[in-house]
Amino acid sequence: MNQATTVLLGAVAGATIFLGLPVARLRGLPKAVQGFLNAFATGILVFLLWDILSHAGGPVTAALEQGQRGSFVAIALIFAGGIAAGLLGLVYFNRSIFSHLRHATADPSPRALSLAIATGLGLHNLSEGLAIGESAHVGAIAFTGVLAAGFALHNITEGFGIAAPMTTQAKPASWGFLALAGLIGGGPTFVGTWIGYLASSPYFSVAFLAVAAGALLYVLNELFNLGRKLNSPPAFAWGLLFGFLTAYATDLWLTVASGA
Repeated sequence: MNQATTVLLGAVAGATIFLGLPVARLRGLPKAVQGFLNAFATGILVFLLWDILSHAGGPVTAALEQGQRGSFVAIALIFAGGIAAGLLGLVYFNRSIFSHLRHATADPSPRALSLAIATGLGLHNLSEGLAIGESAHVGAIAFTGVLAAGFALHNITEGFGIAAPMTTQAKPASWGFLALAGLIGGGPTFVGTWIGYLASSPYFSVAFLAVAAGALLYVLNELFNLGRKLNSPPAFAWGLLFGFLTAYATDLWLTVASGA
């Protein structure tokens, strides 16, 4: 598979994130529905955090088990530094850039929270693009197609995760803002595919995944706080469960299809 075709597949896989974004323009929803949508989105992100940490920690564990002391120290530091950069970076970024959208002790605005989610998912999708590009580069054509299809399906749910917080604001999100959020969240899939086709490195992959994990830790803290305000504990738990299982089901489909 040539580079142009591979990068096109990566672009398609990232573009499906836009399919979930129009949910942000829904208005007049009862508070219970808003709460369920946000809990559902939280469940999706909880699964993604678990999935990201599993993949990012794999090379660290492998280096330790194989007795590669130098590689282990380097990749462990990259892992820890990436999580710190993703978590603390968003804390200070939102504090400085979006300070006009919130009071000093208030919660982030829905727009700020959605952009934070898009940032975390964008870093995650960069690593997904790397996987697509790397598999095409080594000639695994069928596997490349399966990865692109699976990530495209997964990104639809990620688009919903970006959009859900904005259903709580009075004014509908503009199409321009949704386009920006989609580019931040889905665009890196295209970039990652291009990079992955040209070069493969476990250090790059761990770095991107760790930063994404740190960013999602920040986002989940904010979403749990919002969920407590919009839901009763049982309602939040049901939404969280359905979101987690939906994301898990799409990942299982990708796993089964990859082994076919």
